[in-house]
Amino acid sequence: MIELTKRPLLLALVVMAAAPALAQSTVDSSAEVRLRKVEAEVRALQSKVFPGGDGKLFPAQVQAGSPAALSGGAPATTPVADMLGRVDAVEAQLARLTAQGEENANKLAKLEARLEVLAPAPAVSAPAAATATAGGGETTSTNLAAMSGGASAPKPAAAVAAAAGPGATPAARGAAASKIKPPAASAQRVAAVRAIAKPATSDAGDDEYSFGYRLWEAKFYPEAQQQLKLYLDKYPRHSRLSYARNLLGRAFLDDGKTDEAARWFLANYQASKSGDRAPDSLLLLAETMRLRKDTNRACVALAQFADDYPREAAGRLKGQYDATRAGVKCN
Repeated sequence: MIELTKRPLLLALVVMAAAPALAQSTVDSSAEVRLRKVEAEVRALQSKVFPGGDGKLFPAQVQAGSPAALSGGAPATTPVADMLGRVDAVEAQLARLTAQGEENANKLAKLEARLEVLAPAPAVSAPAAATATAGGGETTSTNLAAMSGGASAPKPAAAVAAAAGPGATPAARGAAASKIKPPAASAQRVAAVRAIAKPATSDAGDDEYSFGYRLWEAKFYPEAQQQLKLYLDKYPRHSRLSYARNLLGRAFLDDGKTDEAARWFLANYQASKSGDRAPDSLLLLAETMRLRKDTNRACVALAQFADDYPREAAGRLKGQYDATRAGVKCN
């Protein structure tokens, strides 16, 4: 009789002992599902915010609140507690990525809006052979031959062949091209341009750019424009590209052609914001708009310059920035 009364009691004790383990297993499974779901969401968001990544999760930027080494006798954390800590870290990272994505999208929208405002109104550009008056002498696109001595002046094949005669060799055609004089240019101007020496170093691209700079420095603005365009066409990957685009804009600005100047300044800034002369171009764009009495675009360019290049605004370009800013009234 005593043996029969003990069996129900023993069975009850076994059930009570197994219950915590069953509950623990259920909690573990639920936390694991939750963790995998959140990690998948983080990977998807990460691929949008940082495209081109390796798809791995960033390490959680969460520091443990307890010392790394436990004192003797302290109980270890349970698997459920560890898993919940991982879930909390991943959820915090997900929140950071979401905020970063929204911030990046907002910055991009603002930049695109500013660039749209900065773009000058469409205007019909003068043909390449159109004449331009500068320094009291009329010049044409054929002045490129005079200023370069024929060394790098592109000439129509028909004109070169006619000057050299039928059956002429390539060398003869080159010599004939160097003798072609622009019909509309004065002899005095042609002689003055030819007097400017073209560098001859081991870097042909730098020589072409430097020659354009010398022409601009001597105030032969139309010739400088043509020379710098020639450089950009011949050496589209040279190290002086940012310098040349900016200087080309200055050559047009000094020549009174503010439409063309604005195009080149904006193009140089858009080509590479980290370019050597991108800050100069953005600031000169503001100055160009000021000269055109386009206060709105001038102020937008100044604001963009201050945002993108705070070091230049307080350093190398401070004087120019302050002078331009003083010339316009921005809200």
